[in-house]
Amino acid sequence: MSSAFTGVKPRLSFWQIWNMCFGFFGIQFGWSLQMGNMSAIYEYLGAKPEEIPGLWLAAPMTGLLVQPIIGYFSDRTWNPRLGRRRPYFLVGAILSSLALFVMPNSSAVWMAAGTLWILDSCINISMEPFRAFVADNLDEKQRSFGYAMQSMFIGAASFIAGFLPGILVQWFGISRDKGAGGIPQNIMWSFYIGAFVFLFAVLYTVFRSREYPPSDPDWKENMAKEKAAGKGSGIVSEIFNAIVSMPSQMKRLAIVQFLTWPGLFLMWFYYSTGVAADIFGGDALNNSEVYTKGLEHANNTSAILNLVTFLFAFSIPFWVGKLGKKLTHTACLLIGGLGLISVNFITEPWMLYISMSMVGIAWSSILSMPYSMLAGSIPQGKMGIYMGIFNFFIVLPEILASLFFGKIMENFLHNDRLIAVLIGGLLLVTAAIVCLLIVKENKSESSNL
Repeated sequence: MSSAFTGVKPRLSFWQIWNMCFGFFGIQFGWSLQMGNMSAIYEYLGAKPEEIPGLWLAAPMTGLLVQPIIGYFSDRTWNPRLGRRRPYFLVGAILSSLALFVMPNSSAVWMAAGTLWILDSCINISMEPFRAFVADNLDEKQRSFGYAMQSMFIGAASFIAGFLPGILVQWFGISRDKGAGGIPQNIMWSFYIGAFVFLFAVLYTVFRSREYPPSDPDWKENMAKEKAAGKGSGIVSEIFNAIVSMPSQMKRLAIVQFLTWPGLFLMWFYYSTGVAADIFGGDALNNSEVYTKGLEHANNTSAILNLVTFLFAFSIPFWVGKLGKKLTHTACLLIGGLGLISVNFITEPWMLYISMSMVGIAWSSILSMPYSMLAGSIPQGKMGIYMGIFNFFIVLPEILASLFFGKIMENFLHNDRLIAVLIGGLLLVTAAIVCLLIVKENKSESSNL
């Protein structure tokens, strides 16, 4: 794709799409290790349950700040060797891998929290351009398949990362004993492996994929002229103008996203530690071996969630053909919501595999269907910045949860982690109802997934 781009995108082969999406495997591998273990790391280091949401504030804040900025700059980048998005993949991967090495060596809560800010900022540098990368390189008919391919890699990476701490104990004899900083050694080694996988997968995409050069050879000069004439008024103004002029379909989907993601965040905040404490009866400080076993079981069930995500992604085109995109997403959100609600009523640990399989169906749809329903309504020249803005409606509810849910946990829920997970399920059910009522669908596009 290094020659002059005529504006017509050729149909790419399966393996070309595989190459351009494979980097997401590494990104999600690192992200899943963080999601599955950070609450436990905080508790190992002495944090209380009501403090956990605030300590997670790094994830949404960095997404809110970094993603639209990276989107803005990547829309305006062209390197003759690395293209438009791949420079950001590369820089983010190198920095993220270094942060993954540092994280499990944290010796205090403040150190882990500070490292999380750095790690999430770096992950967002790599993650944000990947959504635009698919839209850049695929035509309308293949674009949804590209997002489905990303969902498959996300499911596969999350499945492996979820089982990794337990695999290191059972297959390689790595101890669950705490290291010098208070974090179990199998979790420490999981992060080290994650750093390598993250860097390798992103490098694979960087060197095995290509991008289209700008169709206008004078794009830099024209952009400078627009800015001089007052039409391009800088990053803040452009982000603000893009928000004001969001397509109507994007606004509808934003509401669904705003309800969906806090339900997922409550699961990530409290599911693993809730299983370890409330179902297994462990304690991070006083009964750490039982607690660690409970945490591993929770991670195993979360891995099954992601295996279902991977497998269900193959069936999404079938369900879209039968039900349409909106009804497919509605049904998946409803199933996932009921799965989270059921966790609060589990009496046997094996039952969690069923609950998390239901959430896996929702997760597969969440990773692909909103982008598929949005396809075609975003201006092509602002794909990066609009993908960053769409992320607002993921991170804003997480910021609210991080700032205020700790007080709710302490004053109203009495630090009952599984009640928090139940509330997350209710939010997914609400998102399903809102999706059914307000999202519009062009029936002719249902076959494009």
